[in-house]
Amino acid sequence: MKKIIRFGMYAMCITLLTTGFVACSDDNDSNGDDTLIDKEAMFKAAVMPYVDNTVVPTYKGMADNAIAMADACADIADAFAAGTLTTEMVQEAGNCWNNSRAYWEKSEAFLYGPAANYYIDPHIDSWPLDKNAMDDLLDYLRSGKNWVIENNAGYGLLGFHAVEYMLFELDASGENSLPHNLNYTTEELVYLCAVANDLRNQCVLLEASWAGIENITDEKRSLLEDNEMIPAENYGWYMKNAGVAGSIYKTYQQTAEDIILGCIDIADEVGNTKIGRPANASNEDDKNYIESPYSLNSIADFIDNIISIRNAYQGSNEADASVSDYIVKVNPELDAKVKSQIQTAIDAIKAIPEPFAKSASGAAADNAVTVVGTDLVDVLDEVMSELSKY
Repeated sequence: MKKIIRFGMYAMCITLLTTGFVACSDDNDSNGDDTLIDKEAMFKAAVMPYVDNTVVPTYKGMADNAIAMADACADIADAFAAGTLTTEMVQEAGNCWNNSRAYWEKSEAFLYGPAANYYIDPHIDSWPLDKNAMDDLLDYLRSGKNWVIENNAGYGLLGFHAVEYMLFELDASGENSLPHNLNYTTEELVYLCAVANDLRNQCVLLEASWAGIENITDEKRSLLEDNEMIPAENYGWYMKNAGVAGSIYKTYQQTAEDIILGCIDIADEVGNTKIGRPANASNEDDKNYIESPYSLNSIADFIDNIISIRNAYQGSNEADASVSDYIVKVNPELDAKVKSQIQTAIDAIKAIPEPFAKSASGAAADNAVTVVGTDLVDVLDEVMSELSKY
């Protein structure tokens, strides 16, 4: 879950743009306004595939797999009632969870906009899961008590990690993740299905909020209509139509800066919070600050976060125009440095073994904190500085 909001120089630059003050010089060129026009053209070219080929397909994949996950959870409940539930059915639901989760983590470089505006990020990805509260809730349910999603106190027992806890469990050694045992109760499965359906709806809302309600399937539109969740914005349209009446963006430079700010924020969070907090733990809360511990998906989560940075910076497809194209033009050495540092970050994270709960205090995690939380953040800060030159 995103917890970092960056201000300072970048916010000042955006404020200058939105109030209409634009300087007419550029450190990389002396053509004044002509340079700004070229810059805007390059950023416009970059934002189109960013929305259409990176953001929207990522959210579509997440929503599609969340629908499959919710359906698989419903199958678990039906099979349990019929006395035919199998471990393979729980495993299939877990596979759908993993697939949807991967798309979510690959979206975390663009948690601004709808994910923040509708509080979807904390709704579906608050962590670490409050295990004591979850166990208390399950005891309550096992006693035959009724529960509806509106009774949930905050976001702590909703979203990906609540579903994870119901579909995965660790073996006695803590070294292996297994499908959850079959000793559910009817009430627990009512809870599982309600949370899975809620997660599904939030994922569909994200897709609709970027693609436009008219550009999603009838099934997805019906889900949102039935739950009174029709989005009030089309954020993809806002970005692709900077300067047009109705868009929240005055210039395409603003869109490019938001793209890079999203990358900086998630690099900072991965390095200094997701990995850094348990790696530098000074108390039990820090030590247990582990994302996706029951599925042993922590390292995959971190890698997917860095992939989200790569996709945002240089495009998901080789031929996509991107912010990288502008940096290549004005500072090719920096562009090469960014791409190299992204791969170095992925390699550093891959070197951390699962379970992360046991390896967080090791040398590999310490190295990743520096490589991601300092080195990658610093080079992305350089990109932002380059974008902000007028």
